[in-house]
Amino acid sequence: MADSTHITDRAEPALTPGRTGATTVALPPVDVRRKRPPALSFLLRLDTLRRVARVTSLLVVDFVGVYAAIFTALALKALILTGDPAWHASSVETRTTVPFAYLVTALLFARSGLYADRPVRPGLPKIVSSLFWTTVVALIFALVNGERYSSYYIFYGSLTFAILYVGLLRSAYERVTGMLLRAAGYRRRAILVGSGKQIEEVAHALHDETQAPVTMVGFISLTPRPDNGLRSLGPVGALPEILEAHRPDEVIIADPDFPQEAAVDLVDHCHQRGVRVRIAPSTMEILVHRAEFVPGAAVPLFELRPPVFEGFDFLMKRAFDVIGSLLLLVVLAPAMLAISAAVAVSSRGGVLYRSRRPGIGGEPFDCLKFRTMYSDADQRQADLESLNEASGALFKIRDDPRMTPVGRVLRRYSLDELPQLVNVLLGQMSLVGPRPLPQRDYDQLEEWHKKRYLVLPGLTGLWQVSGRSELDFDDLVRLDFLYLERWSVGLDLSILLKTVPAVLSRRGAF
Repeated sequence: MADSTHITDRAEPALTPGRTGATTVALPPVDVRRKRPPALSFLLRLDTLRRVARVTSLLVVDFVGVYAAIFTALALKALILTGDPAWHASSVETRTTVPFAYLVTALLFARSGLYADRPVRPGLPKIVSSLFWTTVVALIFALVNGERYSSYYIFYGSLTFAILYVGLLRSAYERVTGMLLRAAGYRRRAILVGSGKQIEEVAHALHDETQAPVTMVGFISLTPRPDNGLRSLGPVGALPEILEAHRPDEVIIADPDFPQEAAVDLVDHCHQRGVRVRIAPSTMEILVHRAEFVPGAAVPLFELRPPVFEGFDFLMKRAFDVIGSLLLLVVLAPAMLAISAAVAVSSRGGVLYRSRRPGIGGEPFDCLKFRTMYSDADQRQADLESLNEASGALFKIRDDPRMTPVGRVLRRYSLDELPQLVNVLLGQMSLVGPRPLPQRDYDQLEEWHKKRYLVLPGLTGLWQVSGRSELDFDDLVRLDFLYLERWSVGLDLSILLKTVPAVLSRRGAF
């Protein structure tokens, strides 16, 4: 008897006796991967209209953003040069320019997955990088066609406004459609597979998912049933019956040590029934995104290159750091002067505290901070080790007795970190990157933790926008790995923008 996994369109249905003696037909499982006539497949899929509506609405949103960006750039230029925004002339030139710009934008957005399903659709970093390359393509096209410009403002001006408008419109779109989906009762139904610890962590992380709400149907555990508050659905061997009974939208493998043979069977059973399979990434899955195929080997090999910023990447990141830190120093100068005065009059000691910390490659540098503690804080730390509330190498106390009243406010809103903009300007730090740890914490790191020191430490990073002090130390290090492997200027800009609400909400800060 043929295995159900290999049933084809020609397979004969099996005959089984019914309760009354009549012969009934037992239909085989339907493999969703088998070929259907394209027109029939299109009509039969119930979610086709939803997909068309999603892509169409996103295309409209992007068109509005691109059109508004070009129009704003042109009107602003006319206003600066002549004192008149020249609404009609700007509108005419925008209508001439926008078709090509929008076509390139839509193609690059599609290539980046920005029209994909809600759960897998990327965010601001991909939007920024795609718009940047749209600008590059438009500039090259204009130069090849013999266009000449007194300045190239129209390109970088349009890029700036496009990032602003498309980013805001996309954010509003996600929020509005998310509210509509929740109001309509739409939730993804998911089953978790793995060992007890991983299941509990992934379930907790997905509990507050806002982009696409998740209902945890239950779990399939490879170990004795853990007490995690979820419903146990049975063993891995009963997966086909579990899928038929509970009809999930996706199965999430939440175990980096999931057996390979079991994973192959799981994926096959899920795909037969049209169920998406997703994996909660471990450190290895994060690393594989940078893997490069090495040809000519007897066994297929992938090389994991060190995630250092060099060449053009380094120039882009350094230019971003210098320009960004200069602008921020100018804008924040009044606030920094006010903070300096408050620190000076609130307690004895200098305004700035120089914290000697390991930087790139472990080389130490003076990390500048506004002083938030009394002058004898370093000498008192050894007596407070037993009160440490952080995990791993970190040292954190929620109500640290060494903190001054002004320092407590500065720490709560991370304002004590502002002098590190000078470190960024000097090339000792970057605006975005792994946070530099004090020497005391560095000395307690495990060897695998120290990969985060392959690049310049950052003023802010994924730690600050992903829970801050609420996260386990190993999770924080994995966030650093994720940043190193997926770096882009767009990701840096996205983290900087998300840092502001994260700091204002004081999430996990102490």
